Amino acid sequence: MTETQRKIGFLVCLVTIVLAVLDMQIVSAATVPIVRDLDPGHGIDKIPWLISAFSLASAAMLPLYGKLCDVLGAKRVFLGAVGTFILGSALCGAAQSIGQLIAARAVQGIGAGGLMSVTMVVIAQLRGPGEKDAKGAGMGGIIAGGGMAVGPWIGGLLADHASWRWIFYINLPLGLAVLALGALVLKLPRPTGHRGIHRLDFPGAGLAAAFSTTLLLVTEWGGKQYAWSSPQIVGLAVLSAAALGLFLWRQVTAAEPILPLSMFRVPELRWGFAIQGLMGAAMVGSMYYVMVYLQVARGVASSSAGLYLLPMAFGMTAVGIVSAKLAERGWAERTFTIGGSAVATVAFLLLSALGTHTSLWLLRADMLLVGLGFGMLLGQLIQLVQEAAPAHQLGVATTSIRFFQTLGTALGAALFGTLITRLYDGPGGGTDALASLTGAERVAGISAYVSAMDTVFLCGAGLMAVCVLLGLLLPKSRPEQVTSEGARPVAVGT
Repeated sequence: MTETQRKIGFLVCLVTIVLAVLDMQIVSAATVPIVRDLDPGHGIDKIPWLISAFSLASAAMLPLYGKLCDVLGAKRVFLGAVGTFILGSALCGAAQSIGQLIAARAVQGIGAGGLMSVTMVVIAQLRGPGEKDAKGAGMGGIIAGGGMAVGPWIGGLLADHASWRWIFYINLPLGLAVLALGALVLKLPRPTGHRGIHRLDFPGAGLAAAFSTTLLLVTEWGGKQYAWSSPQIVGLAVLSAAALGLFLWRQVTAAEPILPLSMFRVPELRWGFAIQGLMGAAMVGSMYYVMVYLQVARGVASSSAGLYLLPMAFGMTAVGIVSAKLAERGWAERTFTIGGSAVATVAFLLLSALGTHTSLWLLRADMLLVGLGFGMLLGQLIQLVQEAAPAHQLGVATTSIRFFQTLGTALGAALFGTLITRLYDGPGGGTDALASLTGAERVAGISAYVSAMDTVFLCGAGLMAVCVLLGLLLPKSRPEQVTSEGARPVAVGT
C-alpha cells in the first residue's frame, strides 16, 4: 500500500470504530421514544432485550471473528462485518414492532462484534515492514472509550430533535462509504499457511457463544427480572459453567482451536487479558453509577447527565494522543499500563468520597482523572498484546482482548448491582422504593444510596489496584519475534 492508501485505510478504521461504539451506547438514551412509537402498551417490558440483543450477539461472535481473520485474512472478514452491520442498521430503522427491532439489533450486533475487534487487526496490519506505529491501536482504543462516554448524549439529541430511526439510518451512508473505501484501498497481508474454512473449530465457537450468552444473561437478569436464587438464574449459571468447561476441553483437543490456550503462556497476553477484563468491570462502574448518582442524588436530567462524561472522554483522547507520541519515542507499553492503572485507582478513590452535596465541578475533575487513567490503558494495552502475539495468531489475540473486556464489563455490572442492593439500608426496604419516597424519608434514602454507591467506587479502586500489580508482572523487555522463514512479521512489532 502507498502512504496515501494507508492513511485512508487508517481513517476508514477509525470511522468504523466510531460506528460500532456509538451504536452500542446510543440506543440507551432513546428507549423511551422507541417504546412510545412501537409499543406504548407493553414495550417497556422488552427494553432489556432491546439493549441485550446487541451486546449478546456481539460478544458471541468475538472468538470466531479472531480465528476467521487468521484463516481467511482480515480484509475479507472486515468487509463482511461492515456489510452485516449495514444490513442490521437498515432493518433496525425500518422495524415496525419491538420484536422486529430486537431481531434487527441482534443482526447489527453480529456485525458490530467484527467492527470493534477485526478493525484493530486491520490497523495493526496497516503498518509498514519493520515499523512500530503506536498511533493505530492507541487512537482506536481512545475513540472506542470516548464513544462510550458520548454515545448516550448523542442518542438523546437525536431522539429529542429527530426521529429515533435516524439513530440507525445515519449508519447507512457512513457504512457504505467505509465498505467502498475498504474494498478499494485495503491491501493486507495474506494469512500464512494453507488453512481452509473446513479447519475452523465451529463446535468451539458454539461453546464460546453459549458460555458468553448465558453469562451475560445471568448478569443482565440477576437481581432484576429474577432473584439471584431463582431457578432461572441458577440454571443459566450452571449452563454457563458447563459451557465454559466444555469449551476449555475443546480448545485442548481441537486441531485448530479458536482460542489457543498456548497464548496464555505469553506473559503479555496472559496479564494483558486479565487487566483488560478488570478494567472493563471498573469502567462500567465509573460510567453507569456516575450517571445514576447525577440523576438520583442531584436531580440532573438524563439528557444533561451525559454531559458530565465529556471530561472523561476528553481525558481519554488527550492522554491517548500523548501516549502514542511517547510510545513512538521508545516508551514501553508496560509503563503506560502501570501508570494508567495507578491514576485510575486514585480517581476511583476520589469518587468513593462523593456525598449528596459534593461540588459537581469536583465530580467533573474526578471524571477527567478517570479518563486520563483509562486513556493510558485502552490503546497501549491493545498495542502490547498485538506486539507480543505470534504473527499467525494476531487476529485471535486482538479479538480476545475485546472478548475479555466484554466479560469483565458484564461481571462488573452484576457485582456492583448486587453490592448496591445489599448495602442499601435506607427507608422503603430497597432501592426500588427510592422513586416513591418523599420528604425526610427521601433525603435519608438518597443518603443511604450514595453511601452504598461510594462502596462500589471503592471496589473499582480495588480492581484498578490489582491492575497495577498485574502490570508489574509484565516483562520489562521481550525477545524479537520471527516467522518460520526467519523474517520479522509485518503485523508484529518488537
